[in-house]
Amino acid sequence: MKRIVVGVGGASGSIYARRLLDALDPLVAAGEVEVALVFTRTGRLVWTDEVGSDPAAHQATLYQPADLTAPFASGSALYDAMVVIPCSASGLGRIAHGVSTDLVGRASEVMLKERRPLLLVLRESPYSLPLCRNLVAATEAGATVLPASPSFYSGPADLEAAVDTVVARVLDHLGLKDHDRMPRWEGRAVRGDAR
Repeated sequence: MKRIVVGVGGASGSIYARRLLDALDPLVAAGEVEVALVFTRTGRLVWTDEVGSDPAAHQATLYQPADLTAPFASGSALYDAMVVIPCSASGLGRIAHGVSTDLVGRASEVMLKERRPLLLVLRESPYSLPLCRNLVAATEAGATVLPASPSFYSGPADLEAAVDTVVARVLDHLGLKDHDRMPRWEGRAVRGDAR
């Protein structure tokens, strides 16, 4: 069973976290995945404003932001991967420089020190120079920065389908590639002049 931490940061874009949890719920019910869910303090406020539903309705164990006794606050608990979705610019900066002020930060530190996958789904634009430097620092520390930038080649029919193009990439990077969140690119035959 794969054990995953989902951290919900304080950037706008809680729909990304909700759609990820929607995708993970059936895997948890099937006994394939275990999900630990933790919000930053601001992340919970943004979720309430943007999503409104109770996160406890999802198939995840919910932890409090200050609970540094949570199992995934230690590398010995052997969680497989973590995603911070959405990830704010300030949250990314703290993670990039090893500054943890809550459980999301501590769990991120654990993933980096244990060399386990840490995905940071940045939801911020435009990028300032300090953010660009922090993107480099986070990448050099071992994180994968996966901006919340939907793709459109699959022709998403609505907002949730566009969000799912990002969620599909997150699932792939978590090692959960057997999903149908969006059609896979299969190439395109070029007819006539290829210029």
